[in-house]
Amino acid sequence: MPVGKEGNVKWVDGLRGLASSLVVLTHIARAFDGDLFFPASSADAAPRILQLPFLRILVQGRIGVTIFSFVTGYVCALKPIKLYRQSNQDAAFNAVAKSALSRVPRLIIPCSLATVIIWVMAQLGMFLVGKSSDCWWCGKTAPDRMGNIFASINHLIFNIINTWTHGANAYDGNQWTLLPLLKGSMQVYTFIVATAYLQPRYRMIASLIIYLYFYIGGDSAFGMQFFWGVFLCDVQNAPEANDFLVRRPRISRVLAIVFLTLGLYVASYPEGHPEWATWSRWQYRVLVHIVPKGGEIPRFGSGIGLQLITLGLHFMPALRDFLSSKYLLWLGKQSFAVYLLHGPLLRSVLCWMVYGIYVPPDITNENGEVLHGKLVFPGAMRLLIALPFWIPLNYGAAMLWTGYVDPWCANLTQKIVNYIKVPRDEKPALLPN
Repeated sequence: MPVGKEGNVKWVDGLRGLASSLVVLTHIARAFDGDLFFPASSADAAPRILQLPFLRILVQGRIGVTIFSFVTGYVCALKPIKLYRQSNQDAAFNAVAKSALSRVPRLIIPCSLATVIIWVMAQLGMFLVGKSSDCWWCGKTAPDRMGNIFASINHLIFNIINTWTHGANAYDGNQWTLLPLLKGSMQVYTFIVATAYLQPRYRMIASLIIYLYFYIGGDSAFGMQFFWGVFLCDVQNAPEANDFLVRRPRISRVLAIVFLTLGLYVASYPEGHPEWATWSRWQYRVLVHIVPKGGEIPRFGSGIGLQLITLGLHFMPALRDFLSSKYLLWLGKQSFAVYLLHGPLLRSVLCWMVYGIYVPPDITNENGEVLHGKLVFPGAMRLLIALPFWIPLNYGAAMLWTGYVDPWCANLTQKIVNYIKVPRDEKPALLPN
């Protein structure tokens, strides 16, 4: 039985496109208006419109990384689970082997290339305005220009490696997510192979057990979402689950509305000061009893919220069809490029649009202390005027990356895989009987 009434799995790409857009919006908010991450600007202030529940998800954006994790689990499990349900385990093993082999270079090559581009931008001084501004996020995340070319190259190589060993990259802090996402995909592949001969119901139980393991460990942003994606993928391939949607459309719609509303509300949990608003104060009182000791309540809010939202999507095929619209699929196609490019473009081009291109000189005071010049934020109106030009520029750059750079990376990956894999006529039996 296909996923949904019409076998629609494209909605996952649409969801990924929304996630990348939310990440862009959250970094704009973090750079220029940090108060949006609270339920109000102060304990006595009235909330602004983007600080209210539901709407705040647009700029809080924390759920974006959570969505990437869910999509990783769902997509990695999709083809093998379909083949398992057709009793075609050998083909599933082959699909997992091919996907796992190509996934490493497919991630490392474009991310390394993006890091090199950002390194060049840093050496050309393209982040100096951002580092001289009062935008704390731009100053903190923009890389320094180094005077010694050999030290600079050594620093570049170190950070390319460090991205995949310690999840940190001085040239692009946004790449911190890539190591856990790569690890998670391998965990999912391992799980899929290990459960190849389980009955579907027991494979679903097994995925929920591993989900519970990560819940106890407090890994709400990655581990829980990987295996929630695996579980939901199995559910949506189950004939009984899809028959329920066809036979009980009214109940399904009611369940969808309940899950979606509750999920969006829980995902609205603020990053700080939940005591500043009644709605977030109530959320804290509930979540503090749900989140395991030591867990981050804001991230659990996003994680649990996303799981409720995806349940709502399961019970509402029409909404999945909406996520499969050509516009959202286009966003999904650009999502990886947008994720890689929006950071350096924000710290350079958007800062130029907001602050200008003049870098203030250092000043030596009467005590002989060197004070760095500081550019002052000119106001929200300047930012609002710049964004309608910068956002299309960001997506235009992503289109060029997707159209030219990404195919080159894919071709290089395929050449590497073809060179190192066993020739087709030499392949042994996949598994012994």
